[in-house]
Amino acid sequence: MLNNKIFLNPKIFSPDVPRKASRDGFGEGLVVAGEKNKNVVALCADVTESVRMHLFRDRFPKRFIELGIAEQNMIGVASGLAASGKIPVVGSYAVFSPGRNWEQIRTTICYNQQKIILVGSHAGLNVGPDGGSHQALEDIALTRVLPFMGVVIPADAIEARKAILQAVDYPTAVYLRLARAKSPVITTEKTPFAIGKSQVFWLPKENFSGITVIACGYLVFEALKAAQELEKEGISIAVINNSAVKPLDEELILQWAKKSKAFVTVEEHQIAGGMGSAVAEFLAQNYPLPIYFMGMKDSFGESGTAKELISKYRLDKEAIKEKVKEVLKFT
Repeated sequence: MLNNKIFLNPKIFSPDVPRKASRDGFGEGLVVAGEKNKNVVALCADVTESVRMHLFRDRFPKRFIELGIAEQNMIGVASGLAASGKIPVVGSYAVFSPGRNWEQIRTTICYNQQKIILVGSHAGLNVGPDGGSHQALEDIALTRVLPFMGVVIPADAIEARKAILQAVDYPTAVYLRLARAKSPVITTEKTPFAIGKSQVFWLPKENFSGITVIACGYLVFEALKAAQELEKEGISIAVINNSAVKPLDEELILQWAKKSKAFVTVEEHQIAGGMGSAVAEFLAQNYPLPIYFMGMKDSFGESGTAKELISKYRLDKEAIKEKVKEVLKFT
């Protein structure tokens, strides 16, 4: 059942559930961040409207810099601004940032411990028609390996708005992973959110199967739909929204590992180096548990609608249901 203690959207499973892209929530939150803190500045690389930074540009034109198609240079400029006391928010498509400019992020930002907020939009398969070249499926691995870099993957637009506001005050650089496509708004303003903390969105009933599904981003919604349908079939699971990839919410992960027979991780990312890998690394040292990974299996994406691609690469609710049933046979 939905965790009523954390004030989730009661319309999650309704046909008229509001839909909004996480990039839209980020854009709105960035304006609020700029209003609250005059040191917040924004930089973009020729995709200002797509990343929704035009809202900040229009409100604070003197605090916005358009760098053009020069992602590596953009990071150098951001580092200089950070060294001068500003809080740069740096936005582009995730395949270009952190994809194209990773070395600059490593050396001029993280190595020098300069505080910036790195925004990678259009991540995952939901980029859809833009095709495999623009579907960032490696960015979690690229960013979470860097010292002095947090990694946050909002589940919806409301979490994205909260994330940018908290990132401004966070002690290290933060990578914020955003989606292009509209998705159901599954949280509310009252739903708890904090960088480094994750939440149990679906609580098992008394007949808990022992399977906990850990998802991030849009796929949290697919996991919730799977949980609802599995429960009707007499299979009770738990679902964790793991927006906190780095730092990982170790306390929550450990708590549910001790309650579970196995974990299933679900993400729009390569299985290698992704969110599931972060969970596995922690448990390997602290509480070994069988883990089954759902994600991209060493392959690129392709052109198609977001729905088609999520289905083809076996990341939708039907695939999650099948995986849970498969895992139950071995536990």
